[in-house]
Amino acid sequence: MPGKRVYDDGCAVAHALDLIGERWALLVVRELLPGPRRFIDLQTSLRGISPTVLTQRLTDLETVGVLRREQLPPPASTRVYALTEWGRELEPVLQALGRWGARSPRRPAQAPITTATLLAALKTMNAGALRGVIGLNLGPEAYTVRLDGPHAEVTPGLDPAAALTLSGEVGALGAVIFGGQPLAAAEAAGTVRLQGDRALAEAFVHAFPLPPLVEVS
Repeated sequence: MPGKRVYDDGCAVAHALDLIGERWALLVVRELLPGPRRFIDLQTSLRGISPTVLTQRLTDLETVGVLRREQLPPPASTRVYALTEWGRELEPVLQALGRWGARSPRRPAQAPITTATLLAALKTMNAGALRGVIGLNLGPEAYTVRLDGPHAEVTPGLDPAAALTLSGEVGALGAVIFGGQPLAAAEAAGTVRLQGDRALAEAFVHAFPLPPLVEVS
């Protein structure tokens, strides 16, 4: 890209960092993995990013072919950003980074998470011991999680055939699935609601263990 500093290194890793190594770039990709997003959606999810920086990252990623702009049909008729097929190939890269970063003893424990973060973590931390179809009602958005051992698939919308639906804000569900809060305590507090198979719910919230922290000398 004209005017952009590059590594000038023949290694493919260096070239990849030329393409997606700028601050916020990979987080933009993360937010687009569940599906297309409007500019305002991305700005809301990426706390701390300015409109100018977000515009530049979207332009950069579109220029190199990681994402594209699309126009939603009526009645929405809204411009959104979506990953290209090549851009979606970054998902396992982000999963590997997630597993690596989760082992850091300096990882902030109480930092907020986004919907995309929660959904990515379900795929990344899946222990592969559960099979079932689970609905996640996250307020304005809903998703279906299909677990088949080591394979985890997340699709938009609620499947009527789901044996279980968990409802709540993203942070509340994240606290139960990844933060160690007992499901019963979240239900008692009214932050998480359960409909369907309770045994499956208990198994589901324990199916995504975080890896042990690395020892840093």
